[in-house]
Amino acid sequence: MKTTDLRTKDIAGLKTEVKELQKAHFGLRMQKATQQLNNTATLRTARRDIARAKTILVEKQSAEKSAK
Repeated sequence: MKTTDLRTKDIAGLKTEVKELQKAHFGLRMQKATQQLNNTATLRTARRDIARAKTILVEKQSAEKSAK
């Protein structure tokens, strides 16, 4: 996921994106636990996507607070 895609979303959209990414990460973890996951590198990319989305979410929230 690119940061430019995330920056175009509003705060509510970012929150839903974070929830979806966390669900996907949970699914990957369960696949790893049951030894169905072939490419374990997807866990790392999922974690980083979540971190990226959360960072942009915090940036937007702080920008909104400072604008008030």
